Amino acid sequence: MPRSLQKVQKHIAKKRGVVEALHENSRDAKLLRRAGARDDRLSRIASVMSRARRSYVDRVNYFLEALGETPALVSEDGMKELVVRYIARDAEEIEQLQKERRKGRPPSKREEALSQRTEAENKEYKTGFWMPDLSNQDNIRNLSLWNGDWSSLVTVKFVRLVKDGSMQASSFPPNGLS
Repeated sequence: MPRSLQKVQKHIAKKRGVVEALHENSRDAKLLRRAGARDDRLSRIASVMSRARRSYVDRVNYFLEALGETPALVSEDGMKELVVRYIARDAEEIEQLQKERRKGRPPSKREEALSQRTEAENKEYKTGFWMPDLSNQDNIRNLSLWNGDWSSLVTVKFVRLVKDGSMQASSFPPNGLS
């Protein structure tokens, strides 16, 4: 049984010839409504998933750009420094927004969002910051060949870097403390 709206429309058109008018409660009208609702639901879910994954894709992209034109191995201390720079990337904007705010006024939505994101990333760094493994030459090569797509991150190995200095292998996609 066809499920997407396009397939249902094609199926009904073949069966009836040209779809001129359907009765409101006919089987074909119900099929069309159900297929249309399913397509809408799938597109909404896809956009929500895309937005949720965007932060991780941006994170990997940041570390790729931090490696520069000629990627080389990064020590554990270098990786910690990159993480600290990544977390503090919005500090200047937060300070600017705080200076622009009049005394006694609540923070703007942008300032609030940036500070919440910074706090969340600091918490993650204390428990294990998810990032690409930059201490492996093969992984750096895979990262440099990455095309910017979420699904192609499967070839890259990731680690959880803890603020106290430990580093453990992690899985893709990130979930919990894996």
